[in-house]
Amino acid sequence: MNKTARIYILLLILFFVGIVAIEFSQPTPVDWRPSYNEKHTKPFGLKILREQLENLDGIDSVVTIRRTAYEYLNESFDWEEGTFDAKGTFLSINKGGYVDKYSTNELLKFVENGNTLFISNTYPPTHLLDTLALDVKTDFQPSKKGNISLANKRFKNDSITINRGLNQSYFTTLDTATTTVLGYHKLTAHDTTRVNFVKVDFKNKGAIYLHLQPATFTNYHLLKEYNKKYTEAVLSYIPDGAVYFASVNKVGDELGDNELRFIMNQPPLRWAWQFGLAALLIFIIFNAKRRQRIVKVIKPLENTTIAFTKTIGNLYYESKNHNNLVEKKITYFLESIRRTYYIDTQVMDEKFVKNLALKSGKDKEQIERLFKLIAQLKGKKYCSEDDLLRINKNIEKFYSN
Repeated sequence: MNKTARIYILLLILFFVGIVAIEFSQPTPVDWRPSYNEKHTKPFGLKILREQLENLDGIDSVVTIRRTAYEYLNESFDWEEGTFDAKGTFLSINKGGYVDKYSTNELLKFVENGNTLFISNTYPPTHLLDTLALDVKTDFQPSKKGNISLANKRFKNDSITINRGLNQSYFTTLDTATTTVLGYHKLTAHDTTRVNFVKVDFKNKGAIYLHLQPATFTNYHLLKEYNKKYTEAVLSYIPDGAVYFASVNKVGDELGDNELRFIMNQPPLRWAWQFGLAALLIFIIFNAKRRQRIVKVIKPLENTTIAFTKTIGNLYYESKNHNNLVEKKITYFLESIRRTYYIDTQVMDEKFVKNLALKSGKDKEQIERLFKLIAQLKGKKYCSEDDLLRINKNIEKFYSN
């Protein structure tokens, strides 16, 4: 190797060392992803809120729930007395986590026993909204800033302005016989005051509070100026007593992070699992020898495109990977719109809906409902089979009309 080559190699090494040094000297970027995790100190975590809950007036104790509402409350239900051992307020703050129908019914049963449910969510569970005769609509036009306020004049000075994590959803239909409006938001995009916080008296026994701006409870907003006054005002509606805080970490403390935690926690299932593993091990040991497979008659190749498509579809469906299927349905549908009607689908606002209705000849309200559903499912972390059936039904309805 000559001298010139050594110089080039040395310069190249110095260049890479410099790049690595610069990279490691850079500050760690802020993670703005919304986690709503009570253990996270990042901007959209709930560590501050969880730590300060015990210090709020009227809250006797705080219990962190790391299981589904159904699992926890069902175990707390006394079948002889017909009441729950757990009494107080069930508190859930999340961006839009999926709540199954069984948990929703168990929460309604919990409220019917004279307790309280407080949910702050970008879009409450559909089953809960249907039961309470409520409807939530989402504005597709994004807003950079919004003013959040409470209806009670006593909290007039506790209004806040937020510019990150702003939710576009608001209540449109209310049952005035049982529902009380408690708060509003006014976004810069439409400059209209919308209802975003309500109380519903459930069967004159308990109360349900629904709040649509969960970002106000996060670390980022609680550390800004006087925003904590708004949070304290919102939580002041919770009755005195115990609070059951629904954690996003749905893992039992005694079970760890094992995916088989449910099976291992049930003795019959645990024995069946261990017996199955032992049988599989014995089978492998006694069948480890190489065997000659039976020579099969090979049939002529045939066109199996349709059968292959059905098989792949069944594999996706049976694997319960509903998120993947929902994402593909939406992606292919948007591609079809771009290819058929030559409309850009990057911004699906009111103008987009109007153009699509004009070009396709479809009903505008039907299109609005379809893209409202698309926006809702895109924001969900976990999609259910019902979500998959709903999006498929609405897309097929668009094509058929």
